[in-house]
Amino acid sequence: MPSLLATGPQALAGAVELAVSSRSLLRGRSTHAQIIKSLYPLPLPSFLSNHLINMYAKLDLPSPAFLLLSLDPYPSVVSFTALISGAAQNNRPLLALNLFPLLLRSSVRPNDFTLPSLLKAAACLGCPLAGLQLHTFSLKSGLLSDVFVTSAAVDMYHKTGLVSHARHLFDEMPHKNIVAWNAVMTNAVLDGFPEAAMEAFIRLRLAAENPNEVSFCAFLNACASVEYFRLGSQLHSFIIRIGFDTNVSVGNALVDFYGKCSSVVDARQVFDSLAIKNDVSWCSVIVVHAQNAEEEEAFRLYLATRREGFIPTDFMISSLLTTCSGLSGLELGRSLHAVAVRSCIDGNIFVGSALVDMYGKCGSIEEAEQVFELMPERNFVTWNAMVGGYAAQGNASMALKVFDEMTRRDEVKPNYVTLVSVMSACARGGRLKEGMELFEEMEERYGIKPRNEHYACVVDMLGRAGMEEKAYEIIKKMPMKPSVSVWGAILNACRIHGKEKLGRSAAEELFEIDPYDSGNHVLLSNIFASAGRWKESIEVRKEMKDIGIKKEPGCSWISWKNSVHVFQAKDSSHERNAEIQALLAELLQRMVAAGYTPDTRFALYELEDEEKESEVYQHSEKLALAFGLICIPHGIAIRINKNLRVCGDCHQAIKFISGIVGREIIVRDNVRFHRFKDYQCSCGDYW
Repeated sequence: MPSLLATGPQALAGAVELAVSSRSLLRGRSTHAQIIKSLYPLPLPSFLSNHLINMYAKLDLPSPAFLLLSLDPYPSVVSFTALISGAAQNNRPLLALNLFPLLLRSSVRPNDFTLPSLLKAAACLGCPLAGLQLHTFSLKSGLLSDVFVTSAAVDMYHKTGLVSHARHLFDEMPHKNIVAWNAVMTNAVLDGFPEAAMEAFIRLRLAAENPNEVSFCAFLNACASVEYFRLGSQLHSFIIRIGFDTNVSVGNALVDFYGKCSSVVDARQVFDSLAIKNDVSWCSVIVVHAQNAEEEEAFRLYLATRREGFIPTDFMISSLLTTCSGLSGLELGRSLHAVAVRSCIDGNIFVGSALVDMYGKCGSIEEAEQVFELMPERNFVTWNAMVGGYAAQGNASMALKVFDEMTRRDEVKPNYVTLVSVMSACARGGRLKEGMELFEEMEERYGIKPRNEHYACVVDMLGRAGMEEKAYEIIKKMPMKPSVSVWGAILNACRIHGKEKLGRSAAEELFEIDPYDSGNHVLLSNIFASAGRWKESIEVRKEMKDIGIKKEPGCSWISWKNSVHVFQAKDSSHERNAEIQALLAELLQRMVAAGYTPDTRFALYELEDEEKESEVYQHSEKLALAFGLICIPHGIAIRINKNLRVCGDCHQAIKFISGIVGREIIVRDNVRFHRFKDYQCSCGDYW
């Protein structure tokens, strides 16, 4: 191999820079070895040493970079800046800041490239004191007149919480370049002030400054966060007019904006028009479909990304796992878990949190626990997901235990979602005392003011315990207008305990808020029907018909061999209906022998007793269960989903069936999970 020296210094430097641009450590080390071999026994020239320091620093290998720096008898500002910049870019802020005193002790004067990297490190660390000291140093050394140093200082003040300092410094800038404007806009969006970002964009245009891709992305993110569809669409027109629509970053921001404004068609048009699509493009469009109830299309696009050769990212997998949670697609979630392991991203905190959430919402709480325990670090999303998983199971004891561990460790502070999950678990698990104590002390202990969601949990908690009147008194004293969930909770309590009068009052409040919700009308009708007040029940149904409200049909579904089998009450259309009916008849005989009596209150029709018994025994969940028993091998849990609340008779019947056939049966209705085994349910008949 010919000596690299024969190609000249520029070629040597170019070979090193090529390793940086391609992020190829192997190529970089090979080039370094050839340089040493060609130069030996001569010392390494400073300009080549600087290139090598830059290469190792940018490739996140600070140790060899620092070794090269220490071997240079006369290190320059270029050497130090390369190492500081690399450390800041690779999320090593402490290393970057610790190099600054060493630079000064080496009698090296920092320049307008060094200070922005140091300010970025201070911002990343969230250390306002270090940022203030660097700002002071730049002011004393005369570097603050440089627009890039000032822009970095503005960004640093925003990210360290010193917003007033950032505004003052920005306003004093004699010339505001696009970097400074972008710092103001992006930080306004991150801090939750989208209107301030929009205002800054308008001021930017009035100052005759030309926006770039960062400016457009910030403005679109601001519009997306408050769903300003019209304003974002106007910006889209401006983007097309000035030719930025071909920019992949701007295109990705447009896809995200339209998706968050629920305009899936526009988002898809932008995505399809992109000449170049990167992994962010695919992630964005997958999330758009996933968040707008188009889960199948989201997974179809995911398969398309794999065919295109893209490697799954943490954001992509976590978004798809969230979709599995909504679908209750346990097997699909397990497949994505395997993909995450193969892609070495299962240790990522966002993927891990999504896995805990998915397993919890799919009813596999044991797998959620395993992922939770193996996570190297946890954030509040992780803890909330674990508490929420126990809440969905109605396991108040474990939810309270995890919450207690979370508050004891002091890793993260509970937020309002955490308290909603814990209080919901208390409501479903009958832990009235603990739930009420948490509600009464939440503002004092955790600094969280009760919201409608917390009041809904309290009303639900009291209502399930038969204290509807006390729950109603709390509603009347609420400092804000009660939401649908609050009135819905007391209406459900009235259904459980047969409180027709209070149920009518709660239903009327719900009809005012949302007159076209079929669920509230049906619930009121069922309250009257359960009490034998058929006339009132029929009147409610007639009102629904008169104003054009159609009841959502109850259905249950079960997955088997990559197919979803859907059943409705009295459904005889399934290809294996004869087998299903035969098994149900056999099970009924065995159940009656074991002491089961059909609860005809749940027939909800004015029929003869014998007809009522036949009616309740043809409910959709029983049909789905019979199919599961026929198809799913012994030893595998039978998992059934239902779009409505499981009725009391089906609940009782499935308890008997679980013991008779010796199977674990997991039913997820629109409220929670029920795990049936050995004649028992995990809810303890309290739901």
